[in-house]
Amino acid sequence: MTPAHTLPGEYFTSPSIFAQELRRIFWRDWVCVDRADRLTQAGDYLLADLGEQSVIVLRDGSGQYRALHNVCRHRGTRLCSEPHGRLRERIQCPYHAWTYGLDGRLVGAPHMDTVQGFARQDYPLRSAALQSWEGFLFLNLGEGSEPLDDALAPLQSSISRFRLPGLRSARRIEYDVQANWKLVVLNYSECLHCPVIHPQLAKLSPYQSGANDLTEGPILGGYMDIAREGGSLTASGRACGAPIPGLPEADHGRVYYYSIFPNMLLSLHPDYVMFHTLWPVNAAHTRVVCEWLFPPQTLDDPAANPEDAIEFWDTTNRQDWRICEQNQAGIASPAYTPGPYSENESLLAAWDSEYLRKLGGADR
Repeated sequence: MTPAHTLPGEYFTSPSIFAQELRRIFWRDWVCVDRADRLTQAGDYLLADLGEQSVIVLRDGSGQYRALHNVCRHRGTRLCSEPHGRLRERIQCPYHAWTYGLDGRLVGAPHMDTVQGFARQDYPLRSAALQSWEGFLFLNLGEGSEPLDDALAPLQSSISRFRLPGLRSARRIEYDVQANWKLVVLNYSECLHCPVIHPQLAKLSPYQSGANDLTEGPILGGYMDIAREGGSLTASGRACGAPIPGLPEADHGRVYYYSIFPNMLLSLHPDYVMFHTLWPVNAAHTRVVCEWLFPPQTLDDPAANPEDAIEFWDTTNRQDWRICEQNQAGIASPAYTPGPYSENESLLAAWDSEYLRKLGGADR
């Protein structure tokens, strides 16, 4: 059988292909925005920016999560500019003071009272689909989107035992990566590079161990073994706290890694969970957000050491970003041509296939 090959260089460097990715993928698929518990009070909001699309994700006065396009219905001005914050019961345009409730209703429109036929109820903020899953919020800008539970059903049985909604965040780090977003996903999806790039990781988790259980479609991944009994992936190699309550004994020696198309990477350890969200800026620039989640018992236990996990993966993340940037620089060279994948890179070939399927269309 002829081996699968990496994608041509234009898929990582072309502004026109990047624009198509926004329209065909990020504006149509379910995109992980953040943890729902970042929005704890009425008026708490964060911005989800995907190219020219900017969406205010907030919690309204009734406790409901909403996604409202960050575009005033008067003359199109961006309403919110800070990436996150808290709104005081209203969203007011900074240009002409059109004012909206947290549910998106237009409640104030100066100087429009004398405009014949004008009715405030005709000009609410445009909304987008927003659904929660296992403590995460997902946004979909498309029309007639598939229910989120259906889209993520293949993963449900693999992650429900980790009790994600009950975990608490200990740290959040944002990274600026000068590489295409796809290179970040592809790098995450294999560990053949681990002995070279991550010697400490390869020591704690044999790089060819484990098995994949999701091998095609938008969700890909499986598990790898932890070499040390009772250990974890931490700077010390020891568990940073007690195992996640109720986790089966077999999972105490495994780490599960899943890529959720297009922008979420979910890593499930016996004692904590880490996730990344990817936010493409342009063809060669990606903002990556990484967050570490722990059982409340761990964070409340003075003998536990969450920093042990955070330090380990922050170092590993930075090693990954550095090699992704070198990968980007090489692919940008006219000397680059697609190379063959090995059998151990089957998830990468499967991801490429799903990506090309989602990108396909009449105007490609």
